[in-house]
Amino acid sequence: MSTSRVVATVFAAMTFLAAAPVHAFDPAILESVVSVLPDWPEDSGPARADPQRLEVPEGTGVAILAGGYIATNAHVLGRAAEVRVRLADGQHLPAAIVGRDTATDIALLRIEWDLPVPAFGPAPPLGDRVCVVGNAFGLGLSVTCGVVSARHRAGTGFNPIEDFIQTDASVNPGASGGALVDSENRLVGVVSAIFTKGSDADIGINFAASMALVMRIAEDLRDHGRVIRGRAGFGFADLTDEQRDAGLVGVRVVRVRPDGAAARAGLAEGDLIVSIAGRPIRQRMEVPAALHLQRPDVPIEITVIRDGETRNLTLSMDP
Repeated sequence: MSTSRVVATVFAAMTFLAAAPVHAFDPAILESVVSVLPDWPEDSGPARADPQRLEVPEGTGVAILAGGYIATNAHVLGRAAEVRVRLADGQHLPAAIVGRDTATDIALLRIEWDLPVPAFGPAPPLGDRVCVVGNAFGLGLSVTCGVVSARHRAGTGFNPIEDFIQTDASVNPGASGGALVDSENRLVGVVSAIFTKGSDADIGINFAASMALVMRIAEDLRDHGRVIRGRAGFGFADLTDEQRDAGLVGVRVVRVRPDGAAARAGLAEGDLIVSIAGRPIRQRMEVPAALHLQRPDVPIEITVIRDGETRNLTLSMDP
């Protein structure tokens, strides 16, 4: 190809990209996000970034249900018995702690102020643009943007149950509980954790709980004050290196409770679980997230391989 044709092709591609629609960030989302101000007992609470500072460390929250319900992180609240929130306009309001779930690090607050609840969206595709709205370092709400680096992350070590969207959008202390929004300004996650490797600096590996997990927890906290989880009735383990080297992918069933839900579904010891509710399973830490996204007594399709044959089983967990 001649040089002139190469230049023309590159120019045409650039023209196409320039003409493609780009969704601008909508600052209206800030009206749905608050700064969370926990009142910790003197001997508790997360370590302050600077022990010389006298200000109470802050976090972030985002409206997720009508009636003033706000999602944040359980670790933001710590042992706080009282909490205030600061609205985008600077106004302070008291907040009631509806409930906390340490297994997912999700907590629910309620204020006597009906904040606008943003539209929700599914986990965006890899590489899609996302933005974080959070109260970094307690400086007030700010916006940082990046891309989706991974979806359905589990086993990061932060929580027993994880369903994370990973992003390289800059996240710093104080932004926990903030909003992760997609290119259409839909809420797709609640910021949960920063992978720092022992440093407070952001290294571009940050995690937000998916809205599927957030709403599963928040609705139970609102309706029952606690999370009602099902009992699947089976134990599982990662494959050995030798099994993976042989081409196997999934999680092995190592025990089945005789009178439990798994036994009724036909699950057997030795089965290789390859998907739960349509979600591929590659390591054991993905199983709790896939199961606990579902409610007890709701049928869940589990795909297993037994004796080289693929089988689809239906599991309804016990309450």
